[in-house]
Amino acid sequence: MKYTDIDSRKQAFIFELDDVLYPEKDYLFQVYYLFAGLLEYTTLIDAKQTTDVMVNTYINEGKEFVFDRLKEKLNIDEKHRGNLKHLMVTAKLPLKLLLYQNMLNLLQDIVVDRKKIFIVTNGDPAKQLNKIKQTEWHGLEQYLIVYFTDESKPKPDTDAIDMLIKEHNLQRRDIVMIENAEIDRLCAESSGIDYINVNEFL
Repeated sequence: MKYTDIDSRKQAFIFELDDVLYPEKDYLFQVYYLFAGLLEYTTLIDAKQTTDVMVNTYINEGKEFVFDRLKEKLNIDEKHRGNLKHLMVTAKLPLKLLLYQNMLNLLQDIVVDRKKIFIVTNGDPAKQLNKIKQTEWHGLEQYLIVYFTDESKPKPDTDAIDMLIKEHNLQRRDIVMIENAEIDRLCAESSGIDYINVNEFL
C-alpha cells in the first residue's frame, strides 16, 4: 500500500511510535548494550554476556522479562532494575533511530500534500520523547504534532484523539490511524475514525 491508495479526502494521519514508525527493538537493544557496559564496571560481568541474555530474552519472551532473566541467569542484584528503568528514559544512543523506509516515504508524501501528521503514543512521556529526539526524521520533525496519552488517559481511551480533533478543528471522517495493535484498533473504533494496519505499508 502507498499514500496514493489512501482516500484522498483524509486530512490528518495518526501514528503510534513504536513498531509503527520505527522498530522498537532498535531503541531497546541500544539501551541493553549501554546498560551491559555500565554493569560491567560495577559487577565485572562480561558486557557481551549481559547483552546476549537481554537480547535473547526480548526475542524469545518479551521485554517485560529481560531483567528477571538477568537476575536468574547472571545473579544480577535487584537494585540494578531501577538503573535499567532510568536508562530506558534517559539513554543517549550510540546510533540514531531510523524510520522504516516505507513509513518515511509515507510521511514525506503526507507533508508534500499538506496534510497533518500526529503521533499519539502510549507509554512514559519522557521515554517516548527521548526516542523521538533520537530519531532521524530527515527534516520531518517540524511537521509532527505529538500527544502523549499518559498525560491524560492511555489508549484505548479516546481522550487524546478527542483532544486533537477539537484543538485542530478536524472532523472524524477526515482522520485515519496507522496502527499495529489491538489497543489502537479499539481506540480508533471508539473514536469513530478509520484505521489501517501498518503491515499494509511495510
